[in-house]
Amino acid sequence: MKKQMLLSFIAFFLFSHVFSITANAYTYGDPNKEELAEAYKEMMVALDKNPPDFQTAKKHYETVKEEVDMHMGPEPSNIILQNLKDQDKEQTIENMDELLVLNIARRLENVDKNFEEFDTSKRLLAKGYATYEALSPKIAAKNPDLDKELKAEFDQALESLGNPGLFGVGQKDADKEAFKASKESILSKLQTEFNIKSLEVGHFSESATEITKKGNKDWTDLSNIRNWIPLIIILAVIVAVVAVARRRRAAKK
Repeated sequence: MKKQMLLSFIAFFLFSHVFSITANAYTYGDPNKEELAEAYKEMMVALDKNPPDFQTAKKHYETVKEEVDMHMGPEPSNIILQNLKDQDKEQTIENMDELLVLNIARRLENVDKNFEEFDTSKRLLAKGYATYEALSPKIAAKNPDLDKELKAEFDQALESLGNPGLFGVGQKDADKEAFKASKESILSKLQTEFNIKSLEVGHFSESATEITKKGNKDWTDLSNIRNWIPLIIILAVIVAVVAVARRRRAAKK
C-alpha cells in the first residue's frame, strides 16, 4: 500500500512538472527587466519633480548609455544628454519616448531573425513587452483602446511563437507569418502614436546572445541537457520502485 502511494505521488509530481512547463511556454516568464525601460521610469520620476531633477535623470540615463550606443549608435545619447544639459524637460521626454519605441522595434526585429529558437525568441519578446509596459501608462491615459490593442497584439505575438511541449504534450507549431503581422501592427501603431518618421536606427543587433549571457535559461530551453536531468531522475526512481515491487511480489509466490 505504501509503495502504491509513493508511486502515485511520484507520478503526480512528474505530470505536474510537465504541465507546468507547458503552461509556462505561454507566459512571458521573468523578462529579467529591460534596463532601458527601468531607467526610463526612474527618469520620468526625476523629471516630474518640481523643479525637474535633471541631474538625477542624467545619472539614470548614463546607466544605459553604453547599451544604447552599442545597439543604436551614439546619436540618441548625444541628443538626450544635450536635452538634459539644456534642462529641456519636454524634449527629453519626447526623445526618451522615441528611444523606447526604437528599442521595441529592435527587440521584435531580433525575434524575427531568431524565430526558430523558441527560448531566445520568447526572451526577446519579453524584453520588448517590458519596454512597452513603461510606455503603456502614457498611452492608456491618452488612448485606452490603443493600449488594449497593443497589448492584445503582444499576446498574439507570444502565441505565434508556438510551444515546443514536452514528450509531445502541449506541442504547437510556430506561425512566423502571424508573428510578422503582429510585429507590423505593433510598430506601425507606435510609430503613428509617437509621430516617429522612421524606426530605422544606427543598427539592430544581429546577435541574440546579449540576453542569454545574463541569468539562467528557463525550462523551456529543451536543447540544454541539464534541463532534462530532473525528469530523468524522476523516471529512474519510478522504474526502480516498480522493479523492486515486482521482485518482492515474485519472491512471495
